[in-house]
Amino acid sequence: MSADLTLKRGRYPAPEGPVVVVVMDGVGQGPADDGNAVHLARTPVLDALTAANAGGVPLAAHGVAVGLPSDDDMGNSEVGHNALGAGRVFAQGAKLVNAALETGSLFRGETWRWLVDGVRDSGEPLHFLGLLSDGNVHSHELHLHALLEQAHREGVRRVRIHALTDGRDVGATTALVYIERLEALLARINASGERDYRIASGGGRMFITMDRYNAEWPMVERGWAVHVRGEGRRFASAGAAIETFRDEQPGLSDQNLPAFVVAGPDGAPCGPIRDGASVCLFNFRGDRAIEITRAFEDAHLDAFDRGPVPRVRYAGMMQYDGDLKRPARFLVEPPAIDRTLGAHLVANGVTQLACSETQKFGHVTYFWNGNRSGYLDERTEKYVEIPSDVISFEQRPWMKAAEITDAVLRELRTGRYRHARLNYANGDMVGHTGDREAAVTAVQVVDLCLGRLLQGLEAMGGVALVTADHGNADEMYERDKKGAFAPDGRGGYKPRTSHSLNAVPCLLFDPAGRTGARLAAPAGPGRPGLANVAATTMELLGYAAPEDYAPSLLAPR
Repeated sequence: MSADLTLKRGRYPAPEGPVVVVVMDGVGQGPADDGNAVHLARTPVLDALTAANAGGVPLAAHGVAVGLPSDDDMGNSEVGHNALGAGRVFAQGAKLVNAALETGSLFRGETWRWLVDGVRDSGEPLHFLGLLSDGNVHSHELHLHALLEQAHREGVRRVRIHALTDGRDVGATTALVYIERLEALLARINASGERDYRIASGGGRMFITMDRYNAEWPMVERGWAVHVRGEGRRFASAGAAIETFRDEQPGLSDQNLPAFVVAGPDGAPCGPIRDGASVCLFNFRGDRAIEITRAFEDAHLDAFDRGPVPRVRYAGMMQYDGDLKRPARFLVEPPAIDRTLGAHLVANGVTQLACSETQKFGHVTYFWNGNRSGYLDERTEKYVEIPSDVISFEQRPWMKAAEITDAVLRELRTGRYRHARLNYANGDMVGHTGDREAAVTAVQVVDLCLGRLLQGLEAMGGVALVTADHGNADEMYERDKKGAFAPDGRGGYKPRTSHSLNAVPCLLFDPAGRTGARLAAPAGPGRPGLANVAATTMELLGYAAPEDYAPSLLAPR
């Protein structure tokens, strides 16, 4: 029996115009210093909005506030948009995987048995593919280590690892730290003389394999070539490859490292994926796992020429797309997110618009809707995707913010939509490059476009909530153990390319006081977080939120 999604009338009158939620991706509230591109940027619109809201309500956007294991875990766009759209906090990927490993349920599951039995029968290696770091956004090295240890305990003789270097959710040039820890584990396992566990291939996560939203399939094609075919530049080890690339291109971030193949003593690739192998993608986050999953599972994929596709047993750490059932087999059940903001609005006849560019389109649709693909109700919704540039984002930090603004204003002026949500990707995608000056420009672009959006919204009699899903551009330099900027040895500072642990703003745009409300942190223990945005949006639309939602941030003026 389906849940009753009927909403009751709320405390505040709905405005005549639309209610818009603006997500300034990666725009957090960091220290006011030279490492903070948000602080350094000229942002008259944000400044005025912050003043009008008496500073606004800072929202927690990382750690337990978004379902991650601890407050040491940075937030990310996936869990952030889940929380924004769900109105409640659900245990997320890393937390679910940790629990499955701690209880042993992962290894008792049918999928793990299927992977292991497959290579016992075929004699081919068990392959592990994924992002090698402890960033805990897409994966965690300790999850891989646990899988390797268990394979060893269960007598799997041969294992190959296809290691994607990070430099994005962790320090920009830290890949060797993770490679060395992995190699030490492999050496210990191999010391028995009965095991052959090796790294077989790899490369930077933004150069191979981990594309998302069909933005750049050649990334996946490059990954397929090295992982599956063993085609690429050969090295004696992963460490040798990374050191060579750094010598050839000083300052190159790990996320952009070229692809490499590790050769065996005979000079041949040591681990191409062949018929009879088992393959486990150990990333738990879905957006950058779906395309490589399709390459293994989709018989009719025409995005690139795969050549002969090996007949393998393939599984993911989690099911990355529950609606499309990708992958068909997986090790850990994903969070079951129900009764989202979007589902409630559909059930109550509220028309909705969602818009972003390709890099964040899935976040305002799939993740916002609780990891559900496609429309909830095509009759009352419209999703608009603006194609992203296929170029390093520090080269065009304006990205598609102007085009997103154009599209949203154009659609809202039709009068069809009571609610809209949009994502400006600039602060996050440019922040990930580590280029502070480009990040400053990115934030200024967002502010400029926000001003035009709010001006248009005011003319329509609408209101807006302006927030972010996590920080990034607010911390562009790494810090040492004392909290000072970490020098890079060349007279500057080490770039920070990962998300921050800072709170994000939440600001209300209601210049005419149409709602009769203001923003205020709700009473009670704990601090407000991203999950509070859904109930706040419902109240702005004139409805009362469900009792189990994180409470609204609205209070009487």
